[in-house]
Amino acid sequence: MSIAQFQEFFDHCVGSWTTERTYHYLTHQEVERSHTQFIIHPIDSEIKARVLADNQRPTQDNLEELPGYQLAFETISEKGDQVSQQLNILFVPQKVELPFIEGDYLRDKAYEEAKPMIAHFRYNIHTRELLMTTQYTRVVSVDSITLINPQLRIRKILNYQRPLENQPLENVVLAGFGVEQKQAVIG
Repeated sequence: MSIAQFQEFFDHCVGSWTTERTYHYLTHQEVERSHTQFIIHPIDSEIKARVLADNQRPTQDNLEELPGYQLAFETISEKGDQVSQQLNILFVPQKVELPFIEGDYLRDKAYEEAKPMIAHFRYNIHTRELLMTTQYTRVVSVDSITLINPQLRIRKILNYQRPLENQPLENVVLAGFGVEQKQAVIG
């Protein structure tokens, strides 16, 4: 299974980024802006194995080939609310039907619920869009990152009220949009 174009997406994502986002809370008709600084860097096979174990997954022989990263971020909303988090993420491709690569997206700590979390990802090699879908207790989060070029990403986050089993996603409770720009390395 060749995931070279998928790996290239992540190679471009490594580094320091700044994000300006707008969140639309549809449950109470509020719009909020935020600014986020985040840093992404690769993790080694030992940490990848720990992310697998945290999610009750067996260790794999090809750990060095799996895209795995540490993400640290600090967000400040226009109201002055601050959120900081650091987590390790691992992408385990399971199906390649070009132009799509699909599989599991594992985290040692999720955003919405502070516990290990397994989500689904789908990457389109033509559009360079990474789509991640996470089933939380109360919402289903569909997060899209599109790599426009190595210095610019567009982000879209849709949180749906979690529907009953086997029902479609249709009640959006939050819509977020952002522009993410890579920061130049100084020094």
